[in-house]
Amino acid sequence: MPRASRPRAAHSELPLDPAIHAPSAAHPVWVRKRRLSAATRIVPHRHPWAQVAYSATGVVRLTVPDHTFIVPPTRVVWVPPDVEHFVSVVEDAELCTLYVLQDALVGPRPLPGTPPPAGDWSRCRVLQASPLLRELVTQLAREDVVHDSAREHCMAALLQDELARANPLPLGVRLPADKRLRALCDAVLEQPARHASLDGWAGEAGASVRTVARLFRQELGTTFAEWRQQVLLAQALSMAARKRPMSHIAAELGYASPSAFTAMVRRAVGMPPSRFFAAG
Repeated sequence: MPRASRPRAAHSELPLDPAIHAPSAAHPVWVRKRRLSAATRIVPHRHPWAQVAYSATGVVRLTVPDHTFIVPPTRVVWVPPDVEHFVSVVEDAELCTLYVLQDALVGPRPLPGTPPPAGDWSRCRVLQASPLLRELVTQLAREDVVHDSAREHCMAALLQDELARANPLPLGVRLPADKRLRALCDAVLEQPARHASLDGWAGEAGASVRTVARLFRQELGTTFAEWRQQVLLAQALSMAARKRPMSHIAAELGYASPSAFTAMVRRAVGMPPSRFFAAG
């Protein structure tokens, strides 16, 4: 029998040097790319400018104090200035980091003559990554790009405009402040299909179902079932990015059939899985 491969040992890395990559009025967008292996963790940090996380290949998870987000190649995550965050690599990834100069109230600066971007840019948000946005990031991340050239400035301005126009998606998993509930939520995030109901998770945590249900309502303003549905969507998004068949995704997440899984996705995001996973 072939020997089972061991999971890679987790290790930490520092974020890119902020002194080198800080955006300014003269250079409002910096794009940098780095290859990261699975199980890498970029240590928690913050900076006085906004950041956009985009995984050109592979899958990463970006976590802030009250949310965690899966970042496959069809999505980007907007992180406002001064929000502490860290990145965990789910699958070998080519992570593109965009540092963006942002007005705290308006959001990314659009091209002249275009309306201001809609939505609350003071909070983290998931955005669809259009083909144009992805290509602009790819070009600006090239090692041979000429900094402060007219071409770079034009691409950076168009990238800001494309960010302003990107469709926000109701994705992301809220995280509680309560330590007891946070430990339970972290366990669900690691293996969401280990228990199908709150009874199993509460028993594992050594708490009553009533207590855990109350904490979910108090801390997150939702039920356990609704919260776990967001976790399952995030897991499905990660597996779909790795080209896993829909039937495998449904089975691994504990659904009796692909049709049951499809119904859940439709209820949650208003579109079938094939369209949702390919969006952007």
